[in-house]
Amino acid sequence: MATKKKQVARELLFGDLWEFDPAPETAPAGIADRYGLFIGGEFVAPKSKKWFDSISPRDEAKLSEIALAGQADVDAAYAAAAKAFPAWSKLPGAERGKYLYRLARLLQDRAREFAVAETLDGGKPIREARDFDVPMAAAHFFYHAGWADKLEYAAPGRDLRALGVVGQVIPWNFPLLMLAWKLAPALALGNTVVLKPAETTSITALKFAELIRDAGLPPGVVNIVTGAGETGAAVVRHKTAAKIAFTGSTSVGKWIQRELAGTGKRLTLELGGKGANIVFEDAAIDQAVEGIINGIFFNQGHVCCAGSRLLVQESIEAVVLRKLKLRMKSLRTGDPLDKNTDIGAINSKQQWERITELVDAGASEGAEIHQPACELPKKGFYFPPTLLSGVTQSHRVVKEEIFGPVLSILTFRTPDEAVEKANNTAYGLSAGVWTDKGSKYLAVASQLKAGVVWGNSFNKFDPTSPFGGFKESGFGREGGRQGLLEYGELV
Repeated sequence: MATKKKQVARELLFGDLWEFDPAPETAPAGIADRYGLFIGGEFVAPKSKKWFDSISPRDEAKLSEIALAGQADVDAAYAAAAKAFPAWSKLPGAERGKYLYRLARLLQDRAREFAVAETLDGGKPIREARDFDVPMAAAHFFYHAGWADKLEYAAPGRDLRALGVVGQVIPWNFPLLMLAWKLAPALALGNTVVLKPAETTSITALKFAELIRDAGLPPGVVNIVTGAGETGAAVVRHKTAAKIAFTGSTSVGKWIQRELAGTGKRLTLELGGKGANIVFEDAAIDQAVEGIINGIFFNQGHVCCAGSRLLVQESIEAVVLRKLKLRMKSLRTGDPLDKNTDIGAINSKQQWERITELVDAGASEGAEIHQPACELPKKGFYFPPTLLSGVTQSHRVVKEEIFGPVLSILTFRTPDEAVEKANNTAYGLSAGVWTDKGSKYLAVASQLKAGVVWGNSFNKFDPTSPFGGFKESGFGREGGRQGLLEYGELV
């Protein structure tokens, strides 16, 4: 009888016998039917006279028409940025800081609207957009506003000067946050910017252009051009750019590095990852399971620093796997506008096909696949949370970045073996270490070839802390004093 009561309690706890009622977000997203390019402080029609549709991965509905920038449009954006640079760079830092503070406050004022727009455009759960993306974007503008009049302390004994016009290309997984990561330090130092958002998630960048206009930034300080790969290539290649900052895939990052070789342009690259999450037998298991879940299923796994490789000590493999499967039963996959949703929509059909192809490859190579039972919406792009066990270092799912809600599980016996397996990857962006011994954490973390190593946590971010990678995860840092220095010249 006692066992039966425990089973009933467990089923009640994890939702086998009851369901949450839908709790949809009803706030308007404020998305316009059509968006032009933002050049010289105004929205303008593209000279290319071309437009493309922005499709919501939630239900494949058309959200808006977006301008497709051609070479002439990119030229106009760089010309506007170059014209604005002398006055903006000479403006006292305290005055530049006021503009950044104003942007942060305006974003806070319209936080709910931006969160809904981000969810509709990108597919991430509304509670993540509401509780992480928008507040963290505002925090980056607040933080860098504070630096604007204190630049002499960023590099004591040296002068830190703006580089000029900066070209920035951002990805689709965190559109608004990546915009903040790049715009805030560049503007604080006195640079002007030409920014290109991802073609599948341009809406919040264009809505942010409304805030730029409302904040009264001088025309041309920030210019936003939209389009696909050809537009991005035009931004990267433009002779006016003093620096290119790119976040995205490793393959595109390699192309940019080749393209800029010998040009004298500064470059920072934040690329892909295949982060290792290492769990030792002395870790707090339940806490580690929550960290593992957050590390791989946050934002549907569309995270470059996701803990997509779980390395668990052999002696606790069975208990960790059992607890993970139980915890996954309570994850809710579905409508990203539902406040109860944990895993929303995959960003695009192309990305959904990529995830499906790699999981199928794992199965064909002998991996054991576990997916909890869940009813997926009939429209939109959805993929269930997935565990792949019984894999080896040679499996594609262990070597290649999947960029989806898919976790590969490997085992180790000793700390040295854990380090060796964690470092056996072309990437070097992130890692996590779970143990109750500080000395063990420090010993292991110091040997991991990763730009960020979390201890008994995962996916913890702060504007004051630098972020970046090694090897094929790129170079340069974003955030903190180190990220600020990437946008200046020391003299």
